[in-house]
Amino acid sequence: MPAAQLGSLFGPDSQFHRFFNDPRWALAMVRATVLEAAHPQIGAALIDNSTFVAHPWRRLRNTLVSLQRMFGADDDARQREAARLNRLHTRLSGTDARNRPYDAMDPQVRAWVVATLFESAVTMCRLSGQPLEQSAMEKLYAEFQAFLAALGDQAGHLPPTLREFWQYYDHTVQTELENTEALRIILYKLFDHLPAPPLLDGLPTVWAAGRALAGPVIGTITVASLPEPFRRRAGLPEVPGAQTLMQSVYMAAGLARFLPEGWIRTEELTDLLYLSADSDDPRAATITALRGRMKRAGALFRLITPFPVQPGPDEGAAPGRSAEEFFDAVLDQTGDGFLDWPDLAAMARELSSRLDLDEPEETRLYNAYAEWWRELQAALDIDGDGRVSKEEYAAAVPSLAGPALIRVAEVLFEVTDTDGNQFIDADEYRALFRTAFRRTVADADERYSRSAFVQDFLSFMSGRRRSSAYDPLLAGA
Repeated sequence: MPAAQLGSLFGPDSQFHRFFNDPRWALAMVRATVLEAAHPQIGAALIDNSTFVAHPWRRLRNTLVSLQRMFGADDDARQREAARLNRLHTRLSGTDARNRPYDAMDPQVRAWVVATLFESAVTMCRLSGQPLEQSAMEKLYAEFQAFLAALGDQAGHLPPTLREFWQYYDHTVQTELENTEALRIILYKLFDHLPAPPLLDGLPTVWAAGRALAGPVIGTITVASLPEPFRRRAGLPEVPGAQTLMQSVYMAAGLARFLPEGWIRTEELTDLLYLSADSDDPRAATITALRGRMKRAGALFRLITPFPVQPGPDEGAAPGRSAEEFFDAVLDQTGDGFLDWPDLAAMARELSSRLDLDEPEETRLYNAYAEWWRELQAALDIDGDGRVSKEEYAAAVPSLAGPALIRVAEVLFEVTDTDGNQFIDADEYRALFRTAFRRTVADADERYSRSAFVQDFLSFMSGRRRSSAYDPLLAGA
């Protein structure tokens, strides 16, 4: 497809842009994720490499940012994001529990991911009583075809016409999808145990009450919205009244179209979820005051209800943490109970995404983490199974600040110090942490030296203390 034609399908006039700030899009994204996870290759890649269990809010935010870049009007940003996604997916390959290979760069797999996004957007309109007209549906399909082409799929692995797409979609649902482990985790574990977003971290009672109500509802309507042949074949439960509940929720979300334009903006809502108390964002003071009131409400709620919640980090937590706590919060990025290469790769991926790194800086960071993994494996993998258990980690009580971790810290400093002046200034600091630059430094220029940066990073990664900067970045949900 010519570049000029590709460009006309992106930007503020696209069908996708109309949906991006639509509350129904959140429901469609969850549904699309479930359909992706039901594909055996994608499900295996998620289980082995993804942080969606331990850090679902981070995964959601990164997905939204990526889609915004890919469907935005800036062609250079789209090309850079496409290159970044291709580098990321090139690193995701292996075999599943049944010894079947998976490869995130498989063109058929990538086509299915795009297909689920398109079909779920069409379905969300239909379920909310506002079905797309044929011309709008064809334009939206052309946009998703262009999205796949921007990733380098010149062979056109999505069918060329909308009529052929529905045949392809039905065939894939009936013959390819399975009741995968990733699908079961999303439907039966993630919604019921969803960690609080950063905005509500430290308010466990308030979050537990909301999750107890919303979790089962989201799971029920998601299952009810899936294609009936797949629900039957996968043995998914049929809850009485689920179809009515699903349609009611979709229709209620669709009423947001009557709100004044600009009242609901996905980007602003996502940023709000990640707003920290020390941010220089003008909304931070309001949020801090609101959190105080919510804490008081949570304390009252805890007196009159039996919710078995654990204290959050803002409720009496010590500055340090045990080896087990550090393992769960920071090292085990994939949430499978073990430390192995995908966990450290997830850290490198998150840092590269935050800093919007291109080559060769991204590869330098990945290589530094790979060297650290080899050092950890040699020191801590006592039983030789290729991974480090929580027990192995806690029993060794290691000092992790070895030469390889020092190299990780130095590479991270170098890629953050974009102007190469051997200091991290306020803008560079915000690029990494997305918070205010409020350090006490000797000079008046608010600069972060290499030695101070490396010392703070090593202190955090060796599990010695909490960090108001690194905890939201690598330990936050």
